[in-house]
Amino acid sequence: MSPVLAGADRAAALASLSGWVERDDGSSLFREFVFRDFAEAFAFMTQVALAAERLEHHPDWTNRWNRVEITLSTHESGGLTERDIALAHEIDRAAL
Repeated sequence: MSPVLAGADRAAALASLSGWVERDDGSSLFREFVFRDFAEAFAFMTQVALAAERLEHHPDWTNRWNRVEITLSTHESGGLTERDIALAHEIDRAAL
Protein backbone atom coordinates (compact mmCIF):
# COMPACT_ATOMS: atom_id res chain seq x y z
CA MET A 1 0.00 0.00 0.00
CA SER A 2 1.28 3.46 -0.93
CA PRO A 3 1.36 6.08 1.84
CA VAL A 4 -0.95 9.10 1.51
CA LEU A 5 0.94 12.27 0.62
CA ALA A 6 1.08 14.84 3.41
CA GLY A 7 2.83 18.06 4.33
CA ALA A 8 5.67 19.34 2.16
CA ASP A 9 5.65 16.18 0.02
CA ARG A 10 1.99 16.74 -0.84
CA ALA A 11 2.51 20.44 -1.56
CA ALA A 12 5.45 19.74 -3.86
CA ALA A 13 3.60 16.97 -5.69
CA LEU A 14 0.53 19.16 -6.28
CA ALA A 15 2.69 22.10 -7.37
CA SER A 16 4.22 19.89 -10.07
CA LEU A 17 0.79 19.53 -11.76
CA SER A 18 -1.15 22.02 -13.83
CA GLY A 19 -4.88 21.98 -14.44
CA TRP A 20 -5.71 19.38 -11.79
CA VAL A 21 -7.98 20.31 -8.87
CA GLU A 22 -8.38 18.61 -5.52
CA ARG A 23 -11.77 17.11 -4.73
CA ASP A 24 -13.40 15.05 -1.99
CA ASP A 25 -11.72 17.03 0.79
CA GLY A 26 -8.35 16.59 -0.89
CA SER A 27 -8.52 12.82 -1.26
CA SER A 28 -8.70 12.91 -5.07
CA LEU A 29 -7.58 14.89 -8.09
CA PHE A 30 -9.86 15.85 -10.99
CA ARG A 31 -9.30 17.19 -14.48
CA GLU A 32 -11.45 17.57 -17.57
CA PHE A 33 -9.93 17.29 -21.03
CA VAL A 34 -11.70 18.60 -24.14
CA PHE A 35 -10.77 17.44 -27.63
CA ARG A 36 -11.87 18.31 -31.16
CA ASP A 37 -14.01 15.18 -31.55
CA PHE A 38 -14.75 11.70 -30.26
CA ALA A 39 -11.89 10.06 -32.16
CA GLU A 40 -9.33 12.38 -30.58
CA ALA A 41 -10.80 11.80 -27.12
CA PHE A 42 -10.77 8.05 -27.65
CA ALA A 43 -7.15 8.10 -28.86
CA PHE A 44 -6.23 9.99 -25.69
CA MET A 45 -8.06 7.45 -23.54
CA THR A 46 -6.16 4.64 -25.26
CA GLN A 47 -2.84 6.28 -24.42
CA VAL A 48 -3.95 6.79 -20.81
CA ALA A 49 -5.09 3.15 -20.58
CA LEU A 50 -1.66 1.94 -21.69
CA ALA A 51 0.09 4.21 -19.16
CA ALA A 52 -2.28 3.06 -16.42
CA GLU A 53 -1.52 -0.58 -17.18
CA ARG A 54 2.21 0.15 -17.13
CA LEU A 55 1.91 1.90 -13.76
CA GLU A 56 -0.62 -0.63 -12.42
CA HIS A 57 -2.83 2.25 -11.31
CA HIS A 58 -6.13 3.00 -12.99
CA PRO A 59 -8.20 6.18 -13.15
CA ASP A 60 -11.90 6.68 -12.62
CA TRP A 61 -13.11 8.36 -15.79
CA THR A 62 -16.03 9.22 -18.00
CA ASN A 63 -16.22 10.08 -21.68
CA ARG A 64 -18.91 12.13 -23.39
CA TRP A 65 -18.16 12.61 -27.08
CA ASN A 66 -15.14 14.99 -27.02
CA ARG A 67 -14.80 15.28 -23.23
CA VAL A 68 -12.91 13.04 -20.83
CA GLU A 69 -13.22 13.59 -17.08
CA ILE A 70 -10.63 11.88 -14.91
CA THR A 71 -10.50 11.40 -11.15
CA LEU A 72 -7.40 9.99 -9.47
CA SER A 73 -7.19 8.56 -5.97
CA THR A 74 -5.48 5.56 -4.41
CA HIS A 75 -8.55 3.92 -2.93
CA GLU A 76 -6.73 1.33 -0.82
CA SER A 77 -4.67 4.11 0.80
CA GLY A 78 -7.63 6.43 1.27
CA GLY A 79 -6.23 9.44 -0.56
CA LEU A 80 -3.59 10.86 -2.86
CA THR A 81 -0.31 9.02 -3.23
CA GLU A 82 2.74 9.19 -5.48
CA ARG A 83 0.91 6.72 -7.74
CA ASP A 84 -1.73 9.35 -8.49
CA ILE A 85 0.86 12.03 -9.16
CA ALA A 86 2.82 9.75 -11.49
CA LEU A 87 -0.32 8.85 -13.43
CA ALA A 88 -1.39 12.52 -13.62
CA HIS A 89 1.96 13.36 -15.24
CA GLU A 90 1.50 10.52 -17.75
CA ILE A 91 -2.02 11.73 -18.50
CA ASP A 92 -0.77 15.26 -19.07
CA ARG A 93 1.85 13.99 -21.52
CA ALA A 94 -0.81 12.02 -23.41
CA ALA A 95 -2.94 15.18 -23.73
CA LEU A 96 -0.27 17.11 -25.61
